[in-house]
Amino acid sequence: MTPYQPRSEFLQVMSQRGFLQDCTDMEALDQALLAGPVTAYIGYDATARSLHVGHLLNVMLLRWWQRTGNRPITLMGGGTTKVGDPSFRSDERPLLDAGAIDANIASMQRVFDRYLDYGDGPAGALMLNNAEWLDGLNYLGFLRDVGRHFSVNRMLSFESVKSRLDREQSLSFLEFNYMILQAYDFLELHRRHGCRVQMGGSDQWGNIVGGIDLTRRVDGGEVFGLTTPLLTTADGRKMGKSQGGAVWLNPDMLSPYEFWQFWRNTLDADVGRFLKLFTELPVGECERLGALEGAEINEAKVRLANEVTALAHGPEAAATAEATAREVFERGGAGGDLPTLTLSADEVGDGISAAQLLVRSGLAPTGKEAKRLIAGGGAQAADAPLQDAGRMFTARDFAEPLKLSAGKKRHALVRMG
Repeated sequence: MTPYQPRSEFLQVMSQRGFLQDCTDMEALDQALLAGPVTAYIGYDATARSLHVGHLLNVMLLRWWQRTGNRPITLMGGGTTKVGDPSFRSDERPLLDAGAIDANIASMQRVFDRYLDYGDGPAGALMLNNAEWLDGLNYLGFLRDVGRHFSVNRMLSFESVKSRLDREQSLSFLEFNYMILQAYDFLELHRRHGCRVQMGGSDQWGNIVGGIDLTRRVDGGEVFGLTTPLLTTADGRKMGKSQGGAVWLNPDMLSPYEFWQFWRNTLDADVGRFLKLFTELPVGECERLGALEGAEINEAKVRLANEVTALAHGPEAAATAEATAREVFERGGAGGDLPTLTLSADEVGDGISAAQLLVRSGLAPTGKEAKRLIAGGGAQAADAPLQDAGRMFTARDFAEPLKLSAGKKRHALVRMG
């Protein structure tokens, strides 16, 4: 059977660029988009001060939704963050208080402002907080009006829950309610803003279907769900992790240079795919760049890093990051935009060890890893091999910024404040 060929601009773009995993009714959604504009949302729980690269695929999904004439909603989980999404987790999320949640939402908004236009008009984005309707819910009324539409048997069959139970890991009643609350979000958005589509990663499929079923049962509306694939790199690793941990999108949590470097280090086999997903370059250009080999693929990686960094941090930050990288790698310099650790005189004292410097600068996650890196010949100070984890550096060593290196691609500066 020939797969359905969409006619709406949004679904054509999504299909061509590799965004589509599942859709509840592709043909009907296509017809709705042709009659458009249509409102869609993606939810984000406020568990940290920043989004990370793992969120970026769906941020780009919302950006394309808006660019093709439709209205996106970024729904911030001021309410659901108080419960915690159990999807594919092995333990319960730590619970945050209202002040921490609000601060996280304010910080995360800086990322969305880079990608979406929150102006007026039929395609103007909305940022909403589900605490607006969840915080004041009457529990008995909610059970009667909403809870009765959910089958516990079906909820237990969802992969996100089933995998947790199969491993005999505890799933609290608090977390079990999360999928009902998320479904209720869709119903409220449909009522308040005419929202007809919920989008998200494929791990959210069960939650999305729950929202569609509830909205259809209660309001009788025609609503849809669409998911993106869960990304892994060509060597099987989960997309969005680096040796130093999460790749944050806020510049105060990860410098634009480090962000740029993450993309510059993309595996050859992933370049074309990531250009389609994370940039707005034409598909043909993405395929041309992804097909390059040898030394030429490195320039394609620079193009990828520049395009993604320009969207996240601005063109100037991308240009500065590239200039720093060329200074470090091609000319052996220190590069003024490298991540910088500033030490006080008290912190240096009579000396600070090489292992401590690697940890403090973010080049090694622990002292044990720093020692292993040094023992394996993978660490340098001022482009000279570090051979002793206990080597002490004094204030004299920081008269000029000291360049530290972990391997060939990760660098930092250390200076006195």
